[in-house]
Amino acid sequence: MSRKPIIAGNWKMNLLQEDAKSLFMGIATFAENFSKDQLPEIVIAPTFLSIPAVESMRCDKCRPLIATASQNCHWENSGAYTGEVSVEMIKDAGCSYVIIGHSERRQYFSETDEMINKKAKAILAGGLIPIICCGETLEQRESGVTDEHIASQIRAALKGLSEDEIAKSAIAYEPIWAIGTGKSCDATEANRVIAMIRNVVKEVSSSKAADSIRILYGGSVKPSTIEEQMSKSDIDGALIGGASLKADSFNEIIEKTMKVAV
Repeated sequence: MSRKPIIAGNWKMNLLQEDAKSLFMGIATFAENFSKDQLPEIVIAPTFLSIPAVESMRCDKCRPLIATASQNCHWENSGAYTGEVSVEMIKDAGCSYVIIGHSERRQYFSETDEMINKKAKAILAGGLIPIICCGETLEQRESGVTDEHIASQIRAALKGLSEDEIAKSAIAYEPIWAIGTGKSCDATEANRVIAMIRNVVKEVSSSKAADSIRILYGGSVKPSTIEEQMSKSDIDGALIGGASLKADSFNEIIEKTMKVAV
């Protein structure tokens, strides 16, 4: 089954509003040279405060070419949750994707599998698409429990979701030991783990959902690694950190993805 690749840039806690607008324009100017059919699905995830700033820069030509994501959300629609942002608010700001379950959220903010499942349900109920992150630590990899750990994360995240909801979602496999370290997981091994994730999706839902869901690789993705990664059978795109903060490197990743996988 042909799945349209997603190239997503997670800007994390970087860039003031003017810098975010400048980066967006650098990506948009490049993307406008192509049609939507030629491009992968391009997603950018600014900080909460920069989402409206980026959205204000959109023109009619680039609107269908680049989607915006939030880096997090709360599962409730509103209420006494100081510092949190709801799916409805994120949608109102112009986003169509939400990244959840990132290892940095799990590690620094004690997010649990149960919380991530609640967020996934809220995102889908709100008409947006979750990008559900999973991944193992170096200790878990060296202990030989990579597959068991990630399968557990996926089963918990997808619990209670319908076949259609799972099919329209996305998953990002991000080995924690490769995030921000400059070490990229070998493309063959990344593909093996992603194929395993697809099998878990099939077990908890259906072949249709497993064939439809897009599973990305993340972890020190660079222009020099993307072609080999995107040439693999089960890798449907990339969730990119550092290399998404410069228009030149992010655009090169998009361009190389078009050569291999679009």
